[in-house]
Amino acid sequence: MNMKDEILNLAKSAKEASYALSRLGSVQKNKALLRMADGILQNASSLKRENEKDLKAAQKKGLSQALIDRLTLSDKVINAMASGIQEVAALPDPVGEVVRMWRRPNDLLVGKVRIPLGVIAIIYEARPNVTADAACLCLKSGNAVILRGGSEAFSSNQAIAQILKNALEEEGITPHAIQMLSTPEREAIYFLLELEDYIDLVIPRGGEELIRAVAQHSRIPVIKHYKGVCHIFVDESADFAMAEKIIINAKVQRPEVCNALETLLIHEAIAQDFLPRMVKALEKEGVEIRGCPRARKLIPRLKEAQEEDWYREYLDLILSVKIASGLEEAIGHITTYGSSHTESIITSNYQNAQRFLKEVNSSVVLVNASTRFSDGNQLGLGAEIGISTTKLHAFGPMGLEELTTCKFIVYGEGQIRES
Repeated sequence: MNMKDEILNLAKSAKEASYALSRLGSVQKNKALLRMADGILQNASSLKRENEKDLKAAQKKGLSQALIDRLTLSDKVINAMASGIQEVAALPDPVGEVVRMWRRPNDLLVGKVRIPLGVIAIIYEARPNVTADAACLCLKSGNAVILRGGSEAFSSNQAIAQILKNALEEEGITPHAIQMLSTPEREAIYFLLELEDYIDLVIPRGGEELIRAVAQHSRIPVIKHYKGVCHIFVDESADFAMAEKIIINAKVQRPEVCNALETLLIHEAIAQDFLPRMVKALEKEGVEIRGCPRARKLIPRLKEAQEEDWYREYLDLILSVKIASGLEEAIGHITTYGSSHTESIITSNYQNAQRFLKEVNSSVVLVNASTRFSDGNQLGLGAEIGISTTKLHAFGPMGLEELTTCKFIVYGEGQIRES
């Protein structure tokens, strides 16, 4: 069987499995999820053996230590995978939830109820734990899933997927609900993206290059998140100690992630007092600062920020700093250079906070809190399958509800349309 026939059969099997999954009740899905978690823990040794194959290949290819760290299935990561599956099992099941009901003048009772999307293809890089996260979220929301991980984690992903499929079979659920592409060739992805008759949604997780390639080639709707150029605006009424704590957390805790701070905006009324304090704290943490002309006038040693810096997702200990004339200019800057990901204002002015929340059109907007909270688990979703910076059909961190859609249900008593 050639590659295209194999992938086509896989997609057809996933579509058929999606019909069976849509009929499963919460109890059966939760039992399967808990069995998956047990399977991950019981097979920890074999998972680490398979993972070692990927790690040796990564070292041979000369991949960075940061990437190798992301590939590694340590005991801590394996335990976290199992815990994550258990947490999803404990979440409310969105499928079958009646969102609202209303009665029409002709006595028709109309409602909207949540249903699964169908088949979701997830294309991702590096972290093998995404295999478990994605599969369990799709199962809980009643969706079949087709997984295509990066070639650098091929053996690890295959091993995790097989454990999950075994758990499904043991619970009497079709193992075709979880499919893993067995070929690492990029052409396999491009063919998969043509199968609009069998796949309902594509979610790419990884770098901007991967996501743009998927969006360019897909005939299927794609949840996109190109990059996270996240901003914090320190308003003139901000508490300096609070602002410093939030900024350090947002920039330094994990600079390589999409919800890390990339541009700091400071109100001109406080810049002379706050900027030196903040620069000192950031430089102590090893952060390189690139400033606008007004910032460099106050602190000449700062590196000059270029126009492209305001668009840049550094994913590193580098920060752009701009002094703004006020809230209006800060919001304008975010509108011009932002990526619709996450923005925060530090202020004690209620009106300014409300205006920031209303006028900044990013997927997560915060007041007096770190951008690092832009995460499904941190926002109470239990887990997330990714972050969307598009507005159809989801915006922001995507949990179980975002893996469903709604259909209309109508109860009648013999009504017919008169016109």
